[in-house]
Amino acid sequence: MRNTKISLAARLALGVSAAVLMMQGSALAQSAPADAAAANDDMQEIVVSGFRHSLESAIEAKRDASQIVEAISAEDIGKLPDNSIAESLARLPGLAAQRVDGRAQVISLRGLGPDFTLTTLNGREQVSTGNNRSVEYDLYPSEIISSAVVYKTPQAGFTAQGLAGTVDLQTVRPLDYGKQVLSASARYEQTSIGKLNSDSEDKGYRASATYIDQFAHDTLGVSLSIAHLNSPTQQETSRVWGYPQLSNGSYVIGGDEVRANSEEFNRTGIMSTVQYKPTDNFTTSLDFFYTHYQDYQWQRGIEMPLQWGNGSAIGAQPPVALLPGYTTAGNMITSGAFSGVKGVGRSDEGATQSDLYSIGWNGRYTKGDWTGTLDAGYSQADRTTTRFESYFGTGSSGSSGATDTIGFTNVGTNVAGYQYTHNLNYADPNLIKLTDPNNWNGGTTPYAQNGYLNKPRVHDDLYSLKGDLKKDFHEVAFLKDIDIGVNYTERNKEYYQPEWYVTLTSNLTAPVDPLTGVRGASAAIPSWAMVGTADLSWIGLGNTVAYNPVELLSRGVYSLVPCGQYRANCTGDSHYTVDEKVTTAFVKADVDGNLGSVKVTGNVGLQLVHTDQSSTGIAVSTANSAAGVYAPRTEGVAYNDLLPSLNLSFVLPNPDHQIRLGAAREMMRARMDQMQANLAYSFDSSKAGYTGGNLNNSPWSGNGGNPYLKPWYADAVDLSYEYYFNKAGYLSLAAFYKHLENNIYNKSTVTDFTGVTSNSTTGSSTTLGYVTVPVNGAGGMIEGVEAAFAVPLDMVWSKLDGFGINGAAGWTQTDLQAGSQGVGSGNSTLPVAGYSKWTEQGTLYYENGGFGARVSVTHRSGYLSEQTGFGQGREFDLAVPETLVDAQVSYDFGEGALKGLSIVLQAQNLTDEPVITYYNGDTTQNWRYEKYGVRYLLGASYKY
Repeated sequence: MRNTKISLAARLALGVSAAVLMMQGSALAQSAPADAAAANDDMQEIVVSGFRHSLESAIEAKRDASQIVEAISAEDIGKLPDNSIAESLARLPGLAAQRVDGRAQVISLRGLGPDFTLTTLNGREQVSTGNNRSVEYDLYPSEIISSAVVYKTPQAGFTAQGLAGTVDLQTVRPLDYGKQVLSASARYEQTSIGKLNSDSEDKGYRASATYIDQFAHDTLGVSLSIAHLNSPTQQETSRVWGYPQLSNGSYVIGGDEVRANSEEFNRTGIMSTVQYKPTDNFTTSLDFFYTHYQDYQWQRGIEMPLQWGNGSAIGAQPPVALLPGYTTAGNMITSGAFSGVKGVGRSDEGATQSDLYSIGWNGRYTKGDWTGTLDAGYSQADRTTTRFESYFGTGSSGSSGATDTIGFTNVGTNVAGYQYTHNLNYADPNLIKLTDPNNWNGGTTPYAQNGYLNKPRVHDDLYSLKGDLKKDFHEVAFLKDIDIGVNYTERNKEYYQPEWYVTLTSNLTAPVDPLTGVRGASAAIPSWAMVGTADLSWIGLGNTVAYNPVELLSRGVYSLVPCGQYRANCTGDSHYTVDEKVTTAFVKADVDGNLGSVKVTGNVGLQLVHTDQSSTGIAVSTANSAAGVYAPRTEGVAYNDLLPSLNLSFVLPNPDHQIRLGAAREMMRARMDQMQANLAYSFDSSKAGYTGGNLNNSPWSGNGGNPYLKPWYADAVDLSYEYYFNKAGYLSLAAFYKHLENNIYNKSTVTDFTGVTSNSTTGSSTTLGYVTVPVNGAGGMIEGVEAAFAVPLDMVWSKLDGFGINGAAGWTQTDLQAGSQGVGSGNSTLPVAGYSKWTEQGTLYYENGGFGARVSVTHRSGYLSEQTGFGQGREFDLAVPETLVDAQVSYDFGEGALKGLSIVLQAQNLTDEPVITYYNGDTTQNWRYEKYGVRYLLGASYKY
């Protein structure tokens, strides 16, 4: 694995070296003055368009910025270089994307996961639909974004900033755009994996339209964009339960959850801007953004208790047994068979509905050397997710329902981990019943558990008001201007998760099963609920039945049992709010002057930040006077911070060369779910026999949040060298170092649960257990080096006119570990979530005479991935290195009757790269396998 990384780095280093040689050779060959070269560039600007135009715009934004930044720009109205913002961002130096449900959804920046990056829209902080601060980028249609800037260093006037960096999504300014445009586009898409569920789709579409115009002698500008998406995803997924160790020292698969997942993602986004500039010294604008999405999921398959099922049989059910004759490689059993397997079939459905609003107003007035700016914003998000689990099998755990013999073979890390053989027909409705195959009730309620339902809801709103006054100086050496201002934000995030157990209605009056101790039996699946089959043949398990559990509930076959009726820690249904009021006063001085023949520009500033945070939730008391009582509590803390920052750019005598220096005190507030006031406990009856020793084996435990959490703090230094040798060509080398003063990790404290009810018929000999909450702890460091280049290849050889290449690589190292993000204990040896030591990106493109083609590759080394798990909780696993290849060809009609028309064919994930994770740092122990296939898109756009 290490040799592969070095090889990738070496190849990129050779590419950068070649680029430098090309540039130097080109520079030596030029004897004409620099202004003549600039004139040539100006002539080229007339004909440059498409991807190269977007590259030129991004390079110009990087060159002109007062900070260390990376940028992307749309090729044309409604045409970002990629199909999602996250995909485009992942092509920038030091950035990497993580796929969720097949879409690039979250971003890691400079080795730090999404928790450390803040996202703004037109400079205003945005809310999120999850229970954290990080936004989901697939909520923002790429068709309505004109550009994005990644700020890697902070400055005092930008009050919404992350510790890793800040991503600012920008929409078009109609007066600045300066001309009338009416454009529309449509694309058809299809996945290479066919329908895994017969009631799903594998074909979709996307369409968008944009109108920009200016009125009243170009003093009033209006833009309106709308984009709609209907995108299907088919996903083959396997999730191994773990690898228990046998008495002979060998490891064997403990079980597997195999699913055929289908998804239909629908999203409609609207963006509108009104810009008014009646005079040269006054301008005002009003932005409105709205996105609505509905995501439907069908998740069907089988959970197979293999070695973990050994000894768990009840009554007539035979025990699961590993049969003789298995094969071993090293200390891993790689093939064999288990008898007595009673799988838990799943026919689940889920739906998510989100609405995100953002509105912002800005006014700027200039009189003489003074400029005053006022900005107000409001952002709101609402999300409701429904997760409906429904279980089927051959009979209940206490019955004599048929069991299966499951053969297994480990087929390697780069494929589905395991292939299986089976004897039962899981698509036979005469064999398969609605039931509780493995007694998942566990004595929690009096009824068999035939399913589970939860509906987590998120409401997030944020108000912001910012005012500043800037004074320009013309006669003072080095001092360009001073900007003084105040920003106030008020944010409230509310999370609510009601839960229900699902049981057959007939179970409510059924007799108690003497083997399981609960009321319940099995029932046939009504024919009217059947919707076909789910395809598990890709892993060797054939087809399974597929039915609609929502219909079973609506017609009375199922009934809901409220969680809080039988489980004490469901009280309040995981309901909490987190409130933040942040006031930031700032002063920033822009500098512009000369040190001999070196031009110096940049800024120096200071922020004074006052934070008042609190949370309201439901907490259990372990005090003797009120032990076990859940009651509301509101807790919080207020604190102040001073955040200085410095950004300097040294433009060398040859102005194509720049050196940048950044230094700052940086801050990132804790995850909002970590700040919750909720504190719950649980009693695990399966551990009731605990008699002492490792307290992790105690049946008692508790967990919750910490409203007193302080932010992450870091002292950071950045240094970069940039060489701009062409409008579409540059070389950049950068290094950074961040010393983190503190971190946030989960700390477990021994707690006495005396007086707290267990809600279980099984007693315990101990009242002690751990209560785990996030706390602030010691810090660490992260450092890295980044390189990026872009080379139009006609600089090397005129016959390569139209060809170009750009690429980037980033290397980071850190001593931060997963415990630093509240994952496990503070001593966890896992890397920090989202961290990849290496990231590499590259694009080879060709554009000439209207024809365009490009191939893009992104690579990241192994990383700790983060997903939303059971009950919207966080789940982490180690992912193997990932290389994604995308390609597209296009043709733009530049003249004639079809002028303005473009056609495009695209392919995403061209090599069908799966997501693969593993256990315990051992790549032979597969954990999660997700395969999404290739996505093909064919479309056309027209601009008038």
